[in-house]
Order: sequence, then C-alpha cells, then structure tokens
Amino acid sequence: MTTITVPITKELESFISEELNAGTSESKAHLVRFALMRLREERALSRIGEAEADIKAGRVYKGDLKKLIKKF
Repeated sequence: MTTITVPITKELESFISEELNAGTSESKAHLVRFALMRLREERALSRIGEAEADIKAGRVYKGDLKKLIKKF
C-alpha cells in the first residue's frame, strides 16, 4: 500500500475530527479511503446514467465494431 501526504483545509481537518469522534470511522486513513471509494462509485454511477441517457436519445451505434471504427 502506498502512503501519500495531502494538505487539507482547517474545515476538512475539523470534519475528519468530528467523524472520528462520532465513531463513524476507525482512523483518518480509513475515512479518506472510504471517501475515495465513494467518489469512484459516484463517478461510475454517473457514467451509467449518461450511457442510459444516450441510449434513450438514440445516440448509439450498432453493428460490427471493426466496421464502425473504419467509419470514424
């Protein structure tokens, strides 16, 4: 596992302390890892939503992938 150092604002430091005091996380590192995993999940869900919107709007291509690549 890699360790990184990231400067944070006083507000974020306070938020982290509040979360630790509330018992919602076991450590600062755990809280940051959890936040990053949630960000990754949110982005994946956003991409799925965009793909669904493209499908509904008809912005899709069907057919042989090699032929489609040549087309573009």
